[in-house]
Amino acid sequence: MAAAAPPTPTTTTAWVVDRPGPITGRPLRRVEREVAAPGPYELLVEVGACGVCRTDLHLAEGDLAPHRPLCTPGHEVVGRVLAAGPAAEGFVPGDRVGAAWLAGTCGECRYCRAGQENLCPYSRYTGWDLDGGYAGHLLVDARYAYRLPEGWADEEIAPLLCAGIIGYRALERAELPPGGRLGLYGFGASAHLTAQLAIARGATVHVLTRSEAAQRLALDLGAASAAGAYDAPPEPLDAAILFAPVGELVPTALAALDRGGTLAVAGIHLTDIPPLGYARHLFQERTLRSVTANTREDGRAYLAEAARLRPRVHLTRYPMSRADQALADLAADRVTGVAVLVPDPE
Repeated sequence: MAAAAPPTPTTTTAWVVDRPGPITGRPLRRVEREVAAPGPYELLVEVGACGVCRTDLHLAEGDLAPHRPLCTPGHEVVGRVLAAGPAAEGFVPGDRVGAAWLAGTCGECRYCRAGQENLCPYSRYTGWDLDGGYAGHLLVDARYAYRLPEGWADEEIAPLLCAGIIGYRALERAELPPGGRLGLYGFGASAHLTAQLAIARGATVHVLTRSEAAQRLALDLGAASAAGAYDAPPEPLDAAILFAPVGELVPTALAALDRGGTLAVAGIHLTDIPPLGYARHLFQERTLRSVTANTREDGRAYLAEAARLRPRVHLTRYPMSRADQALADLAADRVTGVAVLVPDPE
C-alpha cells in the first residue's frame, strides 16, 4: 500500500549550476524556487534521496556543456509522489518512485522504433535538460519513472538508478562470456555495483584502480584481484569496462584483453585517447566500444536483477545542504563507493 502523500509545498530549495567551472570555484548555488504543478504526464515528487554521480561533476565543471542555464543536477532520485497529472498512468500520490538519467525521447525516430531509445537524437536527461534531484522536489515524466524494489532505504536504491543501470548496460556491451574474466578500470559508484553483478553471474573480476581504499573494497566485495590502474591484471581479460574518465587508460585496457576481447567505455565524458597501435591494441579481433545512456528496458531489467541479488551499496550520506561538498569530495577521490544526498534533519 502506498504511503500517504505529504501536502504539496509552494516552494522548494534547490542547487543550480550557476557558472560552470572547477569545483573549487563553487559553481553550484543554492536557490529557492516555486514548485510547479505537474503537466499531463508528470509526477510531482518529494525527494527522499539522490545519488551523486560523476556526470553531475562533469556538468558542474563544464566538461559537459550546459543544455540550459541554472539547471539543477541529479539523476539518481528516489522519492514519493505528491501529485500526478491527468495522463500520468501507473502511479498515485504516496507511491515511491525512481527517476533516472533518461528523462524523455521522441518515440518516433528510427532509433526509438528499433529499441535503441538511448540513441534518440531528441532524448532529454534528468539534471541536464530537466531539473534533477539536488532539490527538495522535482517533476518526473511518469513514462520514464521506475517502480522500485521494496525493503531498501531510499539512499540504498538511489545509486542503482544510474550507477547500477549504466554498469548493467556496460556489462552487456562488453559481451563477457559465461564464466569469463572481467577487468574493471576505476572502482567508484558504478564499478562497485557492476562487480557484484558480474560475480553473481559467475565471472572472475579483476579491479584496476589508483585508490587503495577502493582496492580494499573491491577485494571485500569478492574481486579476485585489485591493483593499480596502469598495472597488468594477473591473467588476460575476456572483457573490460573503463569507468574512470581517463582516456590514457584505453590503450592499457586494450592491451590487457585476450584475443576477441571487448573494452566498453562507460562514461559520458573521457579525456583524449592517445594513439593506438593496431598490432598491440586492436589486432586479433579486440573491440573498443562506447556506452551511451540506457534504455528503459535496461533500467527495468537491472532493477529486477538487483532485487534478486541485493548488492551491497557502499555509501556515504551527505545532507542536501552539503551537495557542493559531496561533489568536491568526489572530485578529490575522497568518496569510496557512492555519495548520496538525503534531506537535511528538520
